[in-house]
Amino acid sequence: MSHDTYNTLWRQAHTTITDLLEIEQPEEPPKPERDRLTAFQNVATMYVRYIQIFRKLESSYDQIVHPQKRRVLRHVLDGTIGRILELKGELTGLEFSEFHYFDDILSDLKLTPNDIEMPIPKYFTLERSKILKDREKLLGQILAKLGPQDKDLKEEEKPMSLEESIRIIQVHERARQGRLRAKFMREIRMQEERERQAANRGAPTIEPDTAAIRIQKVWKGFAQRKRTKREREEEMMFIGMTPIPSQPAKNTPQFLATKTESARRVTQEEHEREYQQALVTIKEKLREVEGPEMKESMQDQIRQWFIEVRDATGKFPDYPDEDEGGSAMIFKEKTPEEVEAEMAAKAEEKGKKKGKKGKKGKKSGKKDKKGKKGKKGKKGKKGGDDEEEEPGFKLAPSEFVPSLSEGNTQFQGVWKERDESDNFSQKHDAELIKEEKRKEVEGEVRLQVDELMREELKNLKAAVERDKGKKGKKGKKSGKKKKKKGKKSGKKGKKGKKEKDLTADRTIESLYEELVQEGILVRCPKVHMSDYLGEYSYLGTTLRTANIEPMPSLHDVRRVVTEYGILPLGSQAVHEKAPLVKSLLLTGPRGTGKKMLVHAICTETGANLFDLTCTNIAGKYPGKSGLSMMMHMVFKVARQLQPSVIFIGDAEKTFLKKVPKTDPTDPKRLKKDLPKAIKGMKAEDRVVIVGTSRQPFDCELKGLTGSYQKIILIPRPDYASRFLMWQSMIQKGQGILTNHLDVSSLSKVTDGYTPAQMWTAVQQVLTDRRVQQLSKRPLTSVEFISPLARIDPIYKEEEEAFKSWNEKTPLGKKRAKAAKGDDEDDGGGKKGKKGKKGKKSGKKGKKKKKK
Repeated sequence: MSHDTYNTLWRQAHTTITDLLEIEQPEEPPKPERDRLTAFQNVATMYVRYIQIFRKLESSYDQIVHPQKRRVLRHVLDGTIGRILELKGELTGLEFSEFHYFDDILSDLKLTPNDIEMPIPKYFTLERSKILKDREKLLGQILAKLGPQDKDLKEEEKPMSLEESIRIIQVHERARQGRLRAKFMREIRMQEERERQAANRGAPTIEPDTAAIRIQKVWKGFAQRKRTKREREEEMMFIGMTPIPSQPAKNTPQFLATKTESARRVTQEEHEREYQQALVTIKEKLREVEGPEMKESMQDQIRQWFIEVRDATGKFPDYPDEDEGGSAMIFKEKTPEEVEAEMAAKAEEKGKKKGKKGKKGKKSGKKDKKGKKGKKGKKGKKGGDDEEEEPGFKLAPSEFVPSLSEGNTQFQGVWKERDESDNFSQKHDAELIKEEKRKEVEGEVRLQVDELMREELKNLKAAVERDKGKKGKKGKKSGKKKKKKGKKSGKKGKKGKKEKDLTADRTIESLYEELVQEGILVRCPKVHMSDYLGEYSYLGTTLRTANIEPMPSLHDVRRVVTEYGILPLGSQAVHEKAPLVKSLLLTGPRGTGKKMLVHAICTETGANLFDLTCTNIAGKYPGKSGLSMMMHMVFKVARQLQPSVIFIGDAEKTFLKKVPKTDPTDPKRLKKDLPKAIKGMKAEDRVVIVGTSRQPFDCELKGLTGSYQKIILIPRPDYASRFLMWQSMIQKGQGILTNHLDVSSLSKVTDGYTPAQMWTAVQQVLTDRRVQQLSKRPLTSVEFISPLARIDPIYKEEEEAFKSWNEKTPLGKKRAKAAKGDDEDDGGGKKGKKGKKGKKSGKKGKKKKKK
């Protein structure tokens, strides 16, 4: 696409931001919303609109090549991501659920579920590509030194079972017999064909015209049937009833679009390099050309100020310190508010001079008494209003709305109406650089001028004092020095409170290498979040309206993991201000893709993966001191090489009520240290702890929910998700989707099977031999039933057990209480209103009596 396309997307995004800022920053503070459903609708609408803005800004930032535009875009993009995360927290607080459904809002805004799909910014990894490559290279070198892993050797030496060996022999023997039988039947058919040809040699021949007519009939019939079949297939593909056949990679529109995007990214790097060079050259040129003139004008202004103050007060002024801004404070333009404050202060001083001292004392005493009474009265009234008004919902102050407003103002003032007809290649604008660098040069020149003018002022004062015969005072400097000393001592006291560094004498590289050698820092497989397939849940809103809590779809899981795991980790600016999520727990039946989501978080953010699963750390760093050293090393390396993900598999084992005697892994080893480590994590640490659990009901609920801040339930896939998965998995396994393969029936039959089980079945069916036969023998859905029959699915009872456990978590309990509370409020709300009316009528009656 062209430059204009992405500029248009940017412009559209800012139009929506302007509309939302009017809602976010009203002139008068909004009243609290008492109805929870109305409040949810308002916040959810803003949330959906911010996602639309996010999608447009992300596309624009990824492809716009103008370096100065990209800086404004990045500022607004980070602000939008942060605001989405803030609104997500508000939605969770309103519904007491991590999963939300917006069917009615999408219908009102005329949007599809794909329009609010949460994108993952590509700059998370692209802007750190060099660092990631170097780190991957270092990891590969360390692993190469270690040689083959013990786990791989064990897998290779695994003996074959008797049943498996018998089955392999049977398969090969049946294949051998089948080949012999086929050869024998082929010889019989050839013999019969030879005999039939010999018998037909003596038969009478037909006329050439008749033979030609017969051939034409057969050919025309065949050609028409073939044409009709092709047109029918094209029609079904057009209306979306059959999948579009896969094309060669180089001819697909996706490949061409990816190629164009890559070319634009190369252009981005070139323009950025030119921009950085221009920043240096233009600044040097400004310093040489305009620097001397700036210096002279500043000196003249400051000297004029010396004279004016001397004429007004009779003595030379004190020169402002560097901390206060130096001479810039002298000529700083005051805001209307500052001017009003100064005028009010002057008026008060004049009033005090006119009044008498005795009267001042009496009046001040009365005022103090009245002030105290007034304050008490006001406090009482405020308290009464709070009690009278029902506690409604009001949006919390945002950390990101000011940055959005700032970015929007910059766009409106600089880029919206800017004429770029001469800048077809979208290179940097030199005039904007001059405006920016002129301020920097002016600041540097001002520092030099301040030093000179301080000396000049000192000499002037000394000359005047010499004339008067007075000596200068030196008391102020000593006082300032004492204050600075006090500050330093206070800083030292704070530093003393910090934790002890157990590895102060070691480099990060050595710690990194040791953790890799111990198998704690592991290589993460490349898995993208788009690989985690799942379809949107269209029944969520309907079920919640009927007071039935729906099971989330895999699409909802993907969205929540993106919001809590990927978006905060990817950007430092977002992570520092957004609601802090220190730990996640992914819980669900086996094979639902919990570990795949952990790998996706690492891949999309370029994070390091530390594996603290009890089976992985068993026997490593023994003893209490060893455990402290291991945790210290892990968190030190994770903070230094952030972003980082600390993975804990089978998280429920850490908080088991009773550990089996046969378990040699010491699963409760991290029970005390893990909560302490989570508590010590700060906003500037881009580190998240992700645990996975498939049996959370076997452990202490309090310990698990106390350590993991967010709990995400992953269910077995629904029909729509299974339909999508079967299509994708079959194509990934080199299968071909045809009309002979009834994917809909296959999806219906495989209810209860997880993605891992489905992929196992696909691998067993689509062998190399079967893939070669697809052109002659199309794939059918029946072939997948046999391998699936040998796998136990996830039954509904197990899913219900997860659902009931989820209801016992803190968020689940809050949701249950809210559901009961809503029913009670419906009955008691009217009583409350009547009570208020009674109070109001009572107040009116008192007023009438006074009259």
